[in-house]
Amino acid sequence: FQLSPAQINDMLRAGELSHKTLDLNGKNANSVLRFESNQLASNSPMEDRRSAATCLQTAGMMFGVFDGHAGAACAQAVSERLLHYIAVSLMSRQSLEEIELAVEAMKPVRPILQWHKHPNDVEYREITSQYFENLRVYWQHLLDLDTELGFSLEEAMICAFKRLDSDISLEVQAPQESELMRNIALQVAFSGATACVAHIDGVHLHVANTGDCRAVLGVREEDGTWSTLPLTRDHNAYDEFEIRRLKREHPRSEEKTLFVNDRLLGILMPSRAFGDVQLKWSKELQHSILENSCDVEALNIYQYVPPNYHTPPYLTAEPEVTYHKLRSKDKFLVIASDGLWEMLSNEKVVKLVAGHLTELNMQKPSLTFKKPVNLGYMHNLLLQRKSKGLASLDQNIATHLIRHAIGSNEYGEVDPEKLAAMLTLPEDLARMYRDDITVTVVYFNSETIEDY
Repeated sequence: FQLSPAQINDMLRAGELSHKTLDLNGKNANSVLRFESNQLASNSPMEDRRSAATCLQTAGMMFGVFDGHAGAACAQAVSERLLHYIAVSLMSRQSLEEIELAVEAMKPVRPILQWHKHPNDVEYREITSQYFENLRVYWQHLLDLDTELGFSLEEAMICAFKRLDSDISLEVQAPQESELMRNIALQVAFSGATACVAHIDGVHLHVANTGDCRAVLGVREEDGTWSTLPLTRDHNAYDEFEIRRLKREHPRSEEKTLFVNDRLLGILMPSRAFGDVQLKWSKELQHSILENSCDVEALNIYQYVPPNYHTPPYLTAEPEVTYHKLRSKDKFLVIASDGLWEMLSNEKVVKLVAGHLTELNMQKPSLTFKKPVNLGYMHNLLLQRKSKGLASLDQNIATHLIRHAIGSNEYGEVDPEKLAAMLTLPEDLARMYRDDITVTVVYFNSETIEDY
């Protein structure tokens, strides 16, 4: 089955999303210049999700990448909900009181986030009202805390991650209005998702990470060379800190069985994740919830209890939060699911983004016009650009990275035949060669950062 270059581009570009931060009075005061994002599925349906939003009641923008496993349900729920939980954690007491009063009086609530979504992004519309109710319970809890100072950003992110995971666990234990909502709650709790979220406010960059998505900064040094600054650690069996943490949390008798074949209890690659209640709850709780389930299929899928399951929980959604103060030499941030990092190293990713920036900049001058401009002149200009191959350059950097991730040969160049082969693998085979890939690249405004 042969794909034409145009068909390859169509497939690669279907999930493209980009957003430019608007200038205020011609001056862009935001440290985020723009972001570009894309996704390519391997699983059917795709298990990765992404989110991007501007906080309307606090300063800052947020970007998240979520990698689901055992289905897409948990990643879907976390992508819809987590940024709201973080935003609420950051709001002032006065703002929270205003929202609560509006809800009580059944008046419209001022929006908390302005989402930047792709038209194909799906939502659990049936359960939105329940999600809102539980978010409300959370902000009521924050109001009850009676702290005037509020959370630091790191505390807000940790609290939001843990609270959402706790809500996911409680929702499946609570009685539900309908069979559909019960089934969604079951799927969300028994599937899982890793998450990496960046919050950018002026020069302040915080990254909260749970699992094995990754965030890497591209830095342009004074001599013009590029360097990489990783802002996350992969939480898995290859990480010494994670191994030590889990050993501290469980009896010595379990040291040999915590990781089997480099997987947590022999089952899960990441050692931190949302959902996955079968690695968090007692066996008794799992059985009682599943026995009351109306979803017979779920019973068969979820009733597996791993061997050596003695002292749960084995899994946590608590994130590790990294703070970085942005400098004018920090040019971009790449957040991506492990589908990208399995194929390309941190250094290779930064090199590709940097090279792409250079190429895009080289494109611009070629459009300076001699006056007067006529159609013949324009036609020639376009032909020149086409002959240089610039017309085919991906405008979206995330697409460029995905193209290289699945199509690169041993010399680091994209091989059209390999690319076509990787895109036409049958569903059952695709997963053996590549994972779902989700990439978001955030470009920084160096001038604004300099002004800070």
